[in-house]
Amino acid sequence: MECPHLSSSVCIAPDSAKFPNGSPSSWCCSVCRSNKSPWVCLTCSSVHCGRYVNGHAKKHYEDAQVPLTNHKKSEKQDKAQHTVCMDCSSYSTYCYRCDDFVVNDTKLGLVQKVREHLQNLENSAFTADRHRKRKLLENSTLNSKLLKVNGSTTAICATGLRNLGNTCFMNAILQSLRSLVEEFRKTLCALWQGSQTAFSPESLFYVVWKIMPNFRGYQQQDAHEFMRYLLDHLHLELQGGFNGVSRSAILQENSTLSASNKCCINGASTVVTAIFGGILQNEVNCLICGTESRKFDPFLDLSLDIPSQFRSKRSKNQENGPVCSLRDCLRSFTDLEELDETELYMCHKCKKKQKSTKKFWIQKLPKVLCLHLKRFHWTAYLRNKVDTYVEFPLRGLDMKCYLLEPENSGPESCLYDLAAVVVHHGSGVGSGHYTAYATHEGRWFHFNDSTVTLTDEETVVKAKAYILFYVERQARAGSDKL
Repeated sequence: MECPHLSSSVCIAPDSAKFPNGSPSSWCCSVCRSNKSPWVCLTCSSVHCGRYVNGHAKKHYEDAQVPLTNHKKSEKQDKAQHTVCMDCSSYSTYCYRCDDFVVNDTKLGLVQKVREHLQNLENSAFTADRHRKRKLLENSTLNSKLLKVNGSTTAICATGLRNLGNTCFMNAILQSLRSLVEEFRKTLCALWQGSQTAFSPESLFYVVWKIMPNFRGYQQQDAHEFMRYLLDHLHLELQGGFNGVSRSAILQENSTLSASNKCCINGASTVVTAIFGGILQNEVNCLICGTESRKFDPFLDLSLDIPSQFRSKRSKNQENGPVCSLRDCLRSFTDLEELDETELYMCHKCKKKQKSTKKFWIQKLPKVLCLHLKRFHWTAYLRNKVDTYVEFPLRGLDMKCYLLEPENSGPESCLYDLAAVVVHHGSGVGSGHYTAYATHEGRWFHFNDSTVTLTDEETVVKAKAYILFYVERQARAGSDKL
């Protein structure tokens, strides 16, 4: 957004000597000394932690907004509002008075000059530290990050992704997909090596800019939309040949799957459809003549509405009726629905548009079931977020009752266990922040861009999920065959 407060808030010199020493991404909060998510005030150059750590950057702004006597602002107070700060890792700029990220600059271009200075400091620190890091990487005893768990030292073996400027939507999806390393190992296994504190996905980001113009720039994007674009382009890339492998070889690799089990998109099956691909049966019945129309549609994910009766319930512990569950959302998706006047069905027997009913059945379940909760809804003027807590199981999600032919399924072929969760923090799709929870080798991790922390199941189930990734229970045993 265009911020009107830059001229009164950006007061520091671009090469200010007041900046701390070391790389900006590792600067510590002046209050709690945390080096996670540091933000620098562009009024006074003080460094504080972000709202997803201890929130001292926001408190610094709030403390500066003291009541003014006689309802008048002095010239000094007008010029020093402490409202604008810069992320020391991604170099994105945020205004607390606008409560949004900033895309414009001052007339003298001070914001960009500060950004370039921080980038130079980061690069200088990186160059000076490169030799020492290389020594550490060569030493196997220091090659993995270590963590104290129940009194013993354990390697995390997980790597974060640097935020390149509002790219948390991309990081959260990549960090969720790599939790399925057994199924998707050819593309994403390198991200689980844990050989460095954070990996910068710049090359991938610029490829995304090249092939997906919608995601160019540094503004916040929708993580679900990015995931769909990513999977669709991977599927197309694999069809045309990837890294010297021809389309026929790719199709031959999947030839062990029977024809009835294949999900084909654009007439082809790839590793993407073999993992994420399912098939829906869409049944439409004319309410006038009873004519039934059936259509089979492939899918890579299912987008589920949060039922309207639960939309005012924001937390699990709020006492105003039952908690919305994932089963409620799935039931709403598959229940018989009467189409309204704007969706009249063209009946071939009646030869005109008629009132009708619609129902979805799942004809084939995927190896990895991706469930997207539709938290953003357009109103007349803006896109609102549905902040309802939705209860979801960590294990044993049973999809059998949603199948078209459940009697043809094995006893455990419809059971799914949770592998990853993408969470949107904030009030709108164009702002806020994305993080991800993912499980690996029986442990849960929280990925917040470049920061990776060990967490527990109790924390995961309290998350307000935006995208859920479930793995078919049988798929774990046979994942090496994919």
